[in-house]
Amino acid sequence: MTDLKEGDLLWQPSAATIEQANLTRYMRWLAQHKGLHFAAYPELWRWSVQNLSPFWHSIWDFCQIKASARGEIALVDAAMPGARWFPGARLNYAENIFAQSSSLRSSLLYEDESGTAQEISWQELAARTAAFQQALLAAGVQKGDRVAAYLPNIPEAIIGCLAAVGLGAVWSSASPDFGAKAVLDRFSQIEPKVLLAVDGYRYGGKDFDRVATLQQLQAGLPTVQQTVIVPLLDAPLDGLRNYIFWADAVRQHAAATTPHFEQVPFDHPLWVLYSSGTTGLPKPIVHSHGGNLLEHAKSLTLHNDIHPGDRFFWYTSTGWMMWNYLLGSMLAGSTAILYNGSPATPTLDRLWDLAARSGMTYFGLSPAYIAACINAGIHPKQQHDLSKLRVIGSTGAPLPVSAFQWIYENVPAHVALESMSGGTDVCTAFVGGARIQPIYAGELQGAALGAKVEAYNSMGQPVVNEVGELVVSAPMPSMPVQFWNDPDGERYRTSYFDVYPGVWRHGDWIKFNQRGGCVIYGRSDSTINRKGIRMGTSEIYACVEAIDQVLDSLVVDLEQLDHASFMPLFVVLREGVMLDDVLRRAINQRLRNELSPRHVPDAIYQVAEIPYTLSGKKLEIPVRRILLGDDVEKAANPGAMRNPQALDFFIELASQLAANQQSA
Repeated sequence: MTDLKEGDLLWQPSAATIEQANLTRYMRWLAQHKGLHFAAYPELWRWSVQNLSPFWHSIWDFCQIKASARGEIALVDAAMPGARWFPGARLNYAENIFAQSSSLRSSLLYEDESGTAQEISWQELAARTAAFQQALLAAGVQKGDRVAAYLPNIPEAIIGCLAAVGLGAVWSSASPDFGAKAVLDRFSQIEPKVLLAVDGYRYGGKDFDRVATLQQLQAGLPTVQQTVIVPLLDAPLDGLRNYIFWADAVRQHAAATTPHFEQVPFDHPLWVLYSSGTTGLPKPIVHSHGGNLLEHAKSLTLHNDIHPGDRFFWYTSTGWMMWNYLLGSMLAGSTAILYNGSPATPTLDRLWDLAARSGMTYFGLSPAYIAACINAGIHPKQQHDLSKLRVIGSTGAPLPVSAFQWIYENVPAHVALESMSGGTDVCTAFVGGARIQPIYAGELQGAALGAKVEAYNSMGQPVVNEVGELVVSAPMPSMPVQFWNDPDGERYRTSYFDVYPGVWRHGDWIKFNQRGGCVIYGRSDSTINRKGIRMGTSEIYACVEAIDQVLDSLVVDLEQLDHASFMPLFVVLREGVMLDDVLRRAINQRLRNELSPRHVPDAIYQVAEIPYTLSGKKLEIPVRRILLGDDVEKAANPGAMRNPQALDFFIELASQLAANQQSA
């Protein structure tokens, strides 16, 4: 294949693919039941965003949402924020998962990097969920209480989530590679009653004991009345209090075999996810039962084209919204494939091998993993039987043309490459795949049904063929119902509606073309997004500046389309202190232990001063733009700075980085 350029046609759906696509089935359903006829996807999309109530009513009926009540009103007041959906509904997210139970297929397939594997039937999933529900009830959990999990991507996480939300409790999870500070910054805001946790985890062939971290979590979460331990490492639990082992908790209630599904309002809290900004604690984003149920059913059925019997996999941790989305794939009748461990142990072929052995039909990965495979010289279709694979999904960062080309050179030609973008804030992708549409190099296929995604220029006007702010200009059911502990909604409003009143600004750069395809160009704000996990710069500063030698710091992520992720950290040190390898290791280790390994910088630079605005804000976005090669005059206004000379270092560094890239 000759070198591709953006917009080159890569893949077209066959007649059989179009015929079998759920989108085709949905359009026929609309014609039969609603008298609505659409010739192509763009026409269907326009109808969906211009007629929100009829559209979401149709999704409810087409996807056969199970509920004790729906109500006749879909949308009460379309103003944002504050739109209310299906006020008369009573339902449960977990009940709709179990509505897909079948003796013909497994509910879950699980494997870890050491080769340990489980296949869990729907009957077994129901029994284990019911038993753990009783354990939660015995611990005092009631509707509205929070259940927090410090777990990797293991079956106990799925079961714990289904058990909690089935009771109407609120789920929240974090990956065990997060340090104590990062976890407490999140969980302390929601005051959980029960904590699920592992004693440690294994990654890359190494064991990481987490007992000392659990001691800190117990000390910092006084509302936790019981800790449930999943002993992955069988580590001594010295210093822990009031805990029970998972197996014992389930065994004590083994007589329960049928889960309970509390009927809750549409906007009842389902789970709390976390998305960090540049200031303050991580934002505790509250998603609703009904909102995520409708959105996940729509997205996974119509956009990911999941059919009953598909085997859906995404490489994810429990700290990323793609774990919740992986769980949501079961709403469409898939078997969810869970993997716990490094994707590169023993080699980067590990996940391709899993795809072949498991009969995976949908393989979700990240641009970073594709880049690693390219660098390692891996050729999946030459080394593995991928005949059952229908789709490769990618999200977490912009997917460059080079990655599109590698996929189509190294997987079977029938496979569709579905690049998606959305986020924790909506727990879905609002731009992504449409199986009946062609795929062009470097492009996402278009905006999702029911998601009025547009590019806005600086005047707040929608633009085409021009890079602009990614906005959503009409409400979606999966937008957060609130932030936890934000009673007047002020933090919620300032997070999404501060730039364009009444219009959701997401924080990405996007460009749409005339045919509706789009390209994401990276973050338009300064949030650090590493492998899909967003961390606020304020969290990084608090961690780094707690080191005695560090007076001030600034961090940016230079990830952008066709740029590999590169996150430099800049530090101002006390007088007489020089940045040496010892201090570098101390900074990296502190970030690794207290926040996460994902947010250890790629490089650390000592600078004389950090650039500030006159009002005392660090110039994160201007520095990022300068380092990505933008003109200094366009990136920063020296007249609005208290120390414009501080930019000199970054201007020089930008020249060095550009020269290095040209010579590479």
